[in-house]
Amino acid sequence: MPSRTLPTFTRAEVEAHNSNKSLWVTIGTKVYDITDFLEGHPGGPELIEEYAGKDVGDILKNEDSHTHSDSAYEILDESLVGFLVDSKTASTNGAATAGANGHASSPQLDADGNKIHPRTGMSREEDLSRETDYSADYRTHKFLDLGRPLFPQVLFGGFDKEFYLDQVHRPRHYKGGASAPLFGNFLEPLSKTPWWVIPVVWLPAVTYGTKLAAEGFDTTLPLAAYWLGGLAIWTFVEYLLHRFLFHLDAYLPNNSVALTAHFLLHGIHHYLPMDKYRLVMPPTLFVVLATPWWHFAHFIFSYSWHAATAVYCGAIFGYVCYDLTHYFLHHQNLPLWYKDLKKYHLEHHFLDYENGFGVTSRFWDRIFGTELVRVVKTA
Repeated sequence: MPSRTLPTFTRAEVEAHNSNKSLWVTIGTKVYDITDFLEGHPGGPELIEEYAGKDVGDILKNEDSHTHSDSAYEILDESLVGFLVDSKTASTNGAATAGANGHASSPQLDADGNKIHPRTGMSREEDLSRETDYSADYRTHKFLDLGRPLFPQVLFGGFDKEFYLDQVHRPRHYKGGASAPLFGNFLEPLSKTPWWVIPVVWLPAVTYGTKLAAEGFDTTLPLAAYWLGGLAIWTFVEYLLHRFLFHLDAYLPNNSVALTAHFLLHGIHHYLPMDKYRLVMPPTLFVVLATPWWHFAHFIFSYSWHAATAVYCGAIFGYVCYDLTHYFLHHQNLPLWYKDLKKYHLEHHFLDYENGFGVTSRFWDRIFGTELVRVVKTA
């Protein structure tokens, strides 16, 4: 089984798995999914169902009932799906987890002393690249099977919005860094975009548009001012798009079509953040999103077509920088001045997806109070 960081669950979450379709038990702080063992239990499934969602440590050792052999514990070890915690309300800065009695309890730590986030089960950016055990993950969460096309599973899965959002923001990693199947048919290649497509497609267009805009100016100074103004505007647009479109989570209608649209637009990136072919925006999708901004720019700067075009070209260049930065933050060793930005963005994935929307900069996060609070390693 690939090395992986297991998630944590509250007692209430464990107790919710109390049917023959999904039956969990605990021993101490370890959580086991023994659904697949029900029919194979020598004493029949009814004896196990009696302890659904409960701790079975004592009954396994009870001589009056039946002292279980080592093989029973081996079966349990193979069914380990996570660990029990007092509460799922840990703060995003890695503070102590609040217990059921309202007092702080010690947070769970990984082998290196990093605090494990209670929702994602991750403690550091390296966890994003740990291969996911497909069968164990599907057996545990009953969400998506990474071995089958994802699109029909989301569309026809009948998922509740709250469950979908919780699951899609628990990062997984496909084996070998490859892309998980999305459509599983002729549409599959259209869903993948290598990073180099972005500069190849858009930089010539920016260059040509800037050349046309320059024809309306006598000197380069006003052209540069409008162009750089567009670049500055992009940084704000980047923040708005990421926060209010890509993370339109709370406002999504609770139906399969809306959830599928969310998954295709940005959910798949949070579900599989290290998929290098579904990390930058396909040109066709960007055209759809960028066309209204072309008209908006020419409406705002209606006094000058050339000024509006210069602003727009500066903004498109900003988008190119954004998409390339986004890719490199996930997949490249960066110069020293970029390393902190990489850590910041990856924490948006494994720590707190409701904050940290800036990709090329955290400036607007600071302005609007959505800056990520950092994970602090425990001494």
